[in-house]
Amino acid sequence: MPEGIEAQTRQSLTNIGSVLEEAGLGFGDVVKTTVLLKDIADFAAMNAVYAEFFPELKPARVCYQVAALPMGALVEIDAVAGK
Repeated sequence: MPEGIEAQTRQSLTNIGSVLEEAGLGFGDVVKTTVLLKDIADFAAMNAVYAEFFPELKPARVCYQVAALPMGALVEIDAVAGK
């Protein structure tokens, strides 16, 4: 797992991109995301990277601070997409 919120956000979204591609979809097909942060103070840094993957149409999003994430992660992101 990469170190730092920016690197982990980028890796999470890159992984989502791979899953979308396998399904014949792209980031423009994402309608909702859920972001879990270990520390809500990391929101701005996460959001800067997130905006790189969603430069135009931004899907609905919820973001929560959580007590802990698996393997000591700083961020976890899931996405719902469809055509």
